[in-house]
Amino acid sequence: MGGGMRSWRRAEAALNRAFADSAAGRYFKVDARDSTFTRELRAGVATFLTMVYIVSVNAAILTDSGGPCTVRDCTPLASANSSASAGLAPGPGCKFDGNPGYQRCLARTKNDLVVATAAAAVVGSFAMGAVANLPLALAPGMGANAYFAYNLVGFHGSGRVPYETALAAVFLEGCIFLALSLLGLRSRMARLIPRSIRLASAAGIGLFLAFTGLQNQVGVGLVGPSPSTLVTLTACSRTDPATGECLGGILHSPTFWLGAAGFLLSAMCLARDVKGGTICGIVFVTLVSWIRGTAVTAFPDTEQGNSNFDYFKKIVDFHIIESTAGRISFAGFFQKDVWLAVATLLYVDILDTTGSMCSMAEYGGFADGEGGFEGEYRAFAVDAGATIMGAALGTTTVTTYIESTAGLREGGRTGVTAIAVAALFAGALFFAPLLTNVPPWAVGPSLVLVGAMMMRVAREVDWAEAKEAMPAFLTMILMPLTYSIAYGIIAGVGTHIALHLFDGVAAVYAWVQTYRKNTFTEEAADHGDQITATKQNIAETATSSV
Repeated sequence: MGGGMRSWRRAEAALNRAFADSAAGRYFKVDARDSTFTRELRAGVATFLTMVYIVSVNAAILTDSGGPCTVRDCTPLASANSSASAGLAPGPGCKFDGNPGYQRCLARTKNDLVVATAAAAVVGSFAMGAVANLPLALAPGMGANAYFAYNLVGFHGSGRVPYETALAAVFLEGCIFLALSLLGLRSRMARLIPRSIRLASAAGIGLFLAFTGLQNQVGVGLVGPSPSTLVTLTACSRTDPATGECLGGILHSPTFWLGAAGFLLSAMCLARDVKGGTICGIVFVTLVSWIRGTAVTAFPDTEQGNSNFDYFKKIVDFHIIESTAGRISFAGFFQKDVWLAVATLLYVDILDTTGSMCSMAEYGGFADGEGGFEGEYRAFAVDAGATIMGAALGTTTVTTYIESTAGLREGGRTGVTAIAVAALFAGALFFAPLLTNVPPWAVGPSLVLVGAMMMRVAREVDWAEAKEAMPAFLTMILMPLTYSIAYGIIAGVGTHIALHLFDGVAAVYAWVQTYRKNTFTEEAADHGDQITATKQNIAETATSSV
């Protein structure tokens, strides 16, 4: 056993030495950054395990927007005097009542978005490693996807902006972001935002994600609507399709209890620093849900359930994007809601990516001590370019993942780590049948856990200073309560300006008063000097006369 281990270590050392001496090793500066090839590969695996959840989670969230699906995809309604094939034209309500045609369109859209998410992670992570030589992985970001799905496009297209136009907003935001990065203005813009608002935005998005994960559509269904208190405890086995209220008592949903078990499993793994802790609960809940004939199955005995199961049985399948790629449309682009979306996405992206990159640069030891880090210019450009590519595929803002710290903890210090992550995401592209059938009660707990981890920055807000605490609190609380990230940011920035405006007016008033006082003193002094000079002249004249 010991001899085999020594042989393995010698082989590993030889491989590491050969790579370090190669042209690739010199390009990635493996020796200069005190790393090895195998250590970089282990770091890539660690990072991938902590962020692979995004493939199923992002696809589930964006599918809730309805994607490119419209009323035209709904199956015609049967009437008393006609067959279903020649029935009544469906109305807008068909998008919300489980219409078979619309559900099939959603299934195709989810398949597309799984591939789009993984492809964006492949391209972004590979470019970050190959161009910027940094051990940072990229993928469509949490927060921006929720804003896109639930605020901008709305659940099943019930919002104010169509899916295609919303993608154009993401595309434009990426172009602006790229221009700012190439001009070197990105870090400077981030510093213009008050620190308390920056911190509160991250925490508020965390609350927003957790609230989303607790609801029924893309979560465990623990909270739901109430006619008297707006929201209440639900987890119902059956709900009213019109109002969403419980039928037959609360906490009777078997999928909720399964999701709760997954949440506890993931939480325990994270508490014990198990790599890939977030995905442990997702895998457990998903595997149980894949068993047919149970109360928690993801494949009920329905037309849609049977169709999903038939696709699931393929296990390995390379799906080609059919409907979400190239859907960018600038038709109807010039309206207030779209430009507000561009500003919000840009704001969130600046805070998220810039903050994440700088903090991980400090953690990884490649910061320059002046607020920047090695490869900063190229890293920002890669991140912005990945967002443009993601919009073209049909997904939302691509950003640098804070989960990259898992790879940094494993010793990843070069772009080889990011390229390893890209290779693993490329492998995930071939398992679309599995990834597209992860149920919402498996995804919801991960949203709650991500929200909890994002809340840690709230402790850095100066809560003892009211002028900092009030804008931060409003930013955090209004994001989930108004179900809008944009409204929370607007409230926080507006309150910050209002509270500091008085200080500005007072400072101007004090300056005016000081200026007037100094001017009066100078004038009085000049007048006194003139009187003194006049008296001296009179005295001299009198003396001369005598």
